[in-house]
Amino acid sequence: MRAGGRPSRTGRAGQLLWLLLVAGLLAACGSPGPTDLDPLPRSATVLVFGNSVTHGTGAGDGKDFPTRLEAITGWTVINDGVPGDRADTARGRIEDSLVEHEPDLVILELGGNDFLRGREPAEVKEDLRALIGHVRDHGGQPLLIGVPEASALGAATGRLSDDGIYRELAREEDVPLIEGVLAGVLNDPDLRADRIHPNADGYARMAEEIADGLMEVGLWLGRRAP
Repeated sequence: MRAGGRPSRTGRAGQLLWLLLVAGLLAACGSPGPTDLDPLPRSATVLVFGNSVTHGTGAGDGKDFPTRLEAITGWTVINDGVPGDRADTARGRIEDSLVEHEPDLVILELGGNDFLRGREPAEVKEDLRALIGHVRDHGGQPLLIGVPEASALGAATGRLSDDGIYRELAREEDVPLIEGVLAGVLNDPDLRADRIHPNADGYARMAEEIADGLMEVGLWLGRRAP
């Protein structure tokens, strides 16, 4: 420090670097997408577009999370989950689904099979970006569900966490993201049918937490259907 108590140029540079670091950390911890969206009406149609987790593999008929989400919200919720589907192959079928259902909201739950097959996360991210573009071009509101990264250690120790591409994409495209739901279920042996699929209780937990996430971003007012 210089005489008179004024910080040196080196000291000021250090302070500036510290402030920038703190600002970056705060940004990283903040919400990755919008949180002030207009609520959907009770008459809304919601398309859940995904893979076997959306389909409900690991549980009986009617136990999938889209069906349970419909019961919670009162919306018409369409389950368009195709077991084995990937983010790249889904690009070839989304247009037909959008035309058929004319959804107000599209919940995208994809990426898990891509990671399991060793696809680069950056490639999966661009496929998801393309799907978001299709939804917007058709007049719908896209929403991402975070999917755990491929981690044998995480799966074995119950410490799975979402791949970072979902937060990145939510920020870049200004898309709402609901994080940690699938990872949290798969980390609990009592809520999963196998290492990659929830059981009936797990899907029920997913529906509840997705409904809470929809309320947090403003899309749902939080009143349970009678």
